[in-house]
Amino acid sequence: MGIYLLLILQQLIASSTHLVAKSATTLMHPATVVFMRGAFTIAFYGLWYGFARKTLPKVDRKDWPRLALLGLINLPINQLCFIWGVKFTTAPNAALAYALTPAFVVVILAMGLRAWPSRKRVAGVAIAIAGAVIVLLDTGASVRADHTLGNLMVLAASASWGLFTVMGRRMVVKYGAIYATALSFFVGFLWYVPLWLVIPTPQSLELLADPVVGASLWFQLGYLGIITSGIGYGLWYYALTKMDPHRVAVFNNLQPVFTTVLALLILGTQPTPMFLIGGVVALAGVIMTQIVK
Repeated sequence: MGIYLLLILQQLIASSTHLVAKSATTLMHPATVVFMRGAFTIAFYGLWYGFARKTLPKVDRKDWPRLALLGLINLPINQLCFIWGVKFTTAPNAALAYALTPAFVVVILAMGLRAWPSRKRVAGVAIAIAGAVIVLLDTGASVRADHTLGNLMVLAASASWGLFTVMGRRMVVKYGAIYATALSFFVGFLWYVPLWLVIPTPQSLELLADPVVGASLWFQLGYLGIITSGIGYGLWYYALTKMDPHRVAVFNNLQPVFTTVLALLILGTQPTPMFLIGGVVALAGVIMTQIVK
């Protein structure tokens, strides 16, 4: 039961990422948002290990290529595609793309490891995705020509998140969730900095000193870096030490439900029958993947 509560907490955190990222990219260039998000995350993990550990576990030489690939997938691919894609699409569309993560995980497992889950679990994944789609269509997800670029970018981010999930499991089992997550961010940041330096980002870091928008930006970037990346990614990888990747990934389909519930609580909007149906279907699919073999 404890792992399910942690995954629900992780999804509550993740459900806010689309909204905060959308807000941050209206003020700052997406490439710089990713840079600052990564800087906050590695500072968070650096302080964590500075106080919590005197020495760090040694990484086997044979694991460095996998770690380098995880870092590349993490920041330069996943986070840049997501943050930049959100700027050119809507938050519901981004959530819809991430609702497809469980499908990507199933395909990656089948192609790379030749490990298909049972038909009943695949059916559970499909049901959960269907429920998420119902919720997101009700909350404004759509396919429009002016959103095509953004939709493709967040879809690429979703696929890379599936790959990050599958490839990272061996690392988290061997080195622990927190250390594996921290390493993927440190290596990913080393990959990302040279890329960020060559991307034109007018009026980026200067905005942090702006008396009007600076405080809001610092809060949003800190939230993205510490809460959604530092804590959210750590919880996700921790879940992979307890469960198979496709059973973990299917929880992504609860994000649209949680996002809508947060809107209900904060904005006082009323749930529609379509949302209630979609939420029940998504939850049923998630439960099905956990109890069937």
